[in-house]
Amino acid sequence: MQGINVKSEIGNLKKVILHRPGDELLNLTPNTLEELLFDDIPFLPVAQEEHDAFANILRGEGVEVVYLEDLMAEVIDANPELRETFLDQWIFEAGIRTETYKQIIKDYMNSNYAGTKDMVMKTMAGINLQELPQKDTHLLVDMVSDRCKLVCAPMPNLYFTRDPFANIGNGVSINRMYSVTRNRETIYGDYIFKYHPDFAGTPRYYDRNDTFHIEGGDILNINEHVLAIGISQRTEPDAIDHIAHNVFNDETSTIDTILAFNIPSSRAFMHLDTVFTQIDRDKFTIHPGIMGPLTVFEITPDGKGGTKIRERNEDLEKVLSEYVGEAVKLIPCGGGDRIAAEREQWNDGSNTLCVRPGTVVVYQRNNVTNDVLYREGINCLEMPSAELSRGRGGPRCMSMPAWREAL
Repeated sequence: MQGINVKSEIGNLKKVILHRPGDELLNLTPNTLEELLFDDIPFLPVAQEEHDAFANILRGEGVEVVYLEDLMAEVIDANPELRETFLDQWIFEAGIRTETYKQIIKDYMNSNYAGTKDMVMKTMAGINLQELPQKDTHLLVDMVSDRCKLVCAPMPNLYFTRDPFANIGNGVSINRMYSVTRNRETIYGDYIFKYHPDFAGTPRYYDRNDTFHIEGGDILNINEHVLAIGISQRTEPDAIDHIAHNVFNDETSTIDTILAFNIPSSRAFMHLDTVFTQIDRDKFTIHPGIMGPLTVFEITPDGKGGTKIRERNEDLEKVLSEYVGEAVKLIPCGGGDRIAAEREQWNDGSNTLCVRPGTVVVYQRNNVTNDVLYREGINCLEMPSAELSRGRGGPRCMSMPAWREAL
């Protein structure tokens, strides 16, 4: 399974990219939560147990699980000259500009993390000042800085592998993230899709250095011809225009329609996949709170290298049914109960990972929504989620499919 093949949200999942939470969660503090986009601090040992349970559920369903950190380490082991290039880039993107500190940090990384995977994991975990050797730098900042100050910030959101890059058909979008904190996460995808033998040569529909923000949680593959993208708090319409141009002008792409969903810009509706995911050939979960304000725009090629856009004013079921090819049913999070919907939406009740049509991984804690799905004939693979859910992302957020079989 070399390359990327993701032409639906529900085709039999064969290969997926995960990141097991690591020491980056230990560098979360109450004072840095807002900056690092967390609402609470997960307890790392339990978060890792829950994530391992998630991976084991997938393996039990015949899915090959590969880890982002392993792929990155394999790239550098196969190309040792990239280690210094990668470290220089990581240090720069961590905001280190003085030559003194660039060298101090590089020396620290090479001396203490000679093993490639250890080094990769440390770049994800971050560095605080007290870890570095105390040297008389003759800098005022070192005289007044708290020794617990973060020098290189951690990447605690990285276990949500859905967002830094998104696989589209046989191509990939290396995303420009909404926040400075998360934009550094895309460096790993950039190296993996340039150099890893399993992924090198994949068509690139967006680049991390492009101008506008877009995140993978807003990108859903409906089928080989239709792509859905959310206009959200974290994805700008200009980025969708850019992807549409690149996808439509790639001769290897089969996508001829992009549906742009204009969803409310708020933390609760962070990405399209937090309010809307496909779970079977004819079924979607949806948060009832977006039914009123949701507007859909249909983007297609104009035959001249550009695009044409049409606003769809029909109800969502009709629009989806047209593109799915059969009548669809929207199943509301919380079973339509407003309080249950708001509570379980906060814990990603609509954020499911489809393993095959009608079989989805869900958070165990969303019992009201899960009971509704069971009654609709959906096979729910429930995973523990007491700690992982504190990051405000569900099973789909925590996974990036690399290969799905055709429907």
